[in-house]
Amino acid sequence: MNPAPPGQRGGQYAPLSSSDVSNIYTAALRLLAELGMGEVPDRLHDVLVAAGAQPLANGRVALPAALVEEAIDAAPKSFPLHGRDPARTIEVGGDAVHFGTGGAAVQTLDRQSRRYRASTLADLHDFTRLQDTLTNVSWFTRCCIAGDMPDPWLLDVNTAYALLRNTTKPVATAFTLPEHVAPLVAMFDMAAGGAGRFAARPFVKAHISPVISPMRFGEDAVDTVFECLAHNIPLSCITAAQAGATAPATLAGFLSQSLAETLASLVMVHAIKPGHPMVFSNWPLVIDLRSGAFSGGGGEIAVMNAASAQIINHLGLVSGVAASMTDAKAIDAQYGVEKGLTSLAAALAGGNLIYESSGMTAALLGASFEAFVLDDEMHAATYRILRGVEVSEDALDHQGICDAVLGEGHFLGGAATIAAMERDYVYPGLADRDTPRTWEGTGALTAWDRAAARVDEILANHHPSYIDEATDAAIRAAFDIRHP
Repeated sequence: MNPAPPGQRGGQYAPLSSSDVSNIYTAALRLLAELGMGEVPDRLHDVLVAAGAQPLANGRVALPAALVEEAIDAAPKSFPLHGRDPARTIEVGGDAVHFGTGGAAVQTLDRQSRRYRASTLADLHDFTRLQDTLTNVSWFTRCCIAGDMPDPWLLDVNTAYALLRNTTKPVATAFTLPEHVAPLVAMFDMAAGGAGRFAARPFVKAHISPVISPMRFGEDAVDTVFECLAHNIPLSCITAAQAGATAPATLAGFLSQSLAETLASLVMVHAIKPGHPMVFSNWPLVIDLRSGAFSGGGGEIAVMNAASAQIINHLGLVSGVAASMTDAKAIDAQYGVEKGLTSLAAALAGGNLIYESSGMTAALLGASFEAFVLDDEMHAATYRILRGVEVSEDALDHQGICDAVLGEGHFLGGAATIAAMERDYVYPGLADRDTPRTWEGTGALTAWDRAAARVDEILANHHPSYIDEATDAAIRAAFDIRHP
């Protein structure tokens, strides 16, 4: 029995007042209506104007408030993220919170040397099958870039294959070029059992950043959006501005610009294919203004992603935010503090999908196997916090208190205690709760040591192949699969 499964309710933390939310939304609408979007590709320009956008004299395109609110009204307020195994499908939206993955780490924290090295295709396969066993990771997006793939096509093909082979959870990937979409959908069809099967029940969503901050479109990404919509691929349209660099350093100014940019993505999707499933992924990112380096941990990024979740949920859209992007390179105290405070803030604010929250280190430059299992345990505790306290006559247990006080003087072994033991409590598998003497006697292991042993156990024993032999042979005949 899992006393706090994924999908617990968020929304208890509201860093913004209702008037703050209103003012930020109004400021975002003003930016879109008066400043508009720049570098709009011709293909998108025509679609937007046909939907009600207005060309400006300076070449930008204004998105009137009426068009933005039409797109918000038409957007699905919840939808399924399908797993190839239907039992692993999750419904996203409302106030349900799910932790998952993300990232494009170019380095992996090596399990033996505990130093960083270039990420490989073998790492991606291992990360995928590792997370396949983790209860509190609801979906998997490729967390690292296979740096040993010689070109973008082989990268995209082999990334997609790793997802299909090693998990049946909902998955997500990126398409480096728009022309990669159609052939990879053919691979997804093969895994699903025939032509058109994937579009009927898409189990892969696309991560795309069609808006480049500040306030302009990116042509290749826009073309990829068109291709994904043509193949019925759910989208996560990600805005990833950086405070003080590509967006204002003031938190309110940042939130208004970032909201405007993600609304521009929503209007784009609405203009091309109204009602298509889109995760409204407004990810406020922070740089250390002393050095200009991206910072994945700290109070500012925690409160801004929480505020972003609050704003998106206020609009009734499916919210995606980012958390747990620690700047720490090792599995140490900094790692724990930064991951804990950022992921808890995002969850309490009600982020529907919390990206980057599993396995990432070094401000997204790195991914760690040990971090995956530690973060899975952290998510369990967070879900327990979200579940809160149930108050009822039975839970208040007046008679039980009287019986214990007037009887044996304790509650150990009582019927209510035994019932609550599994119903109300989450027990960690990695966190150490022994006495100091027992801890010393068993090797004085750190969290990193215990996590490493758990990773070794999983990777030694969990070797899924979610593609049958005939289908695997057909995929290998059609594509250059580099995994042996």
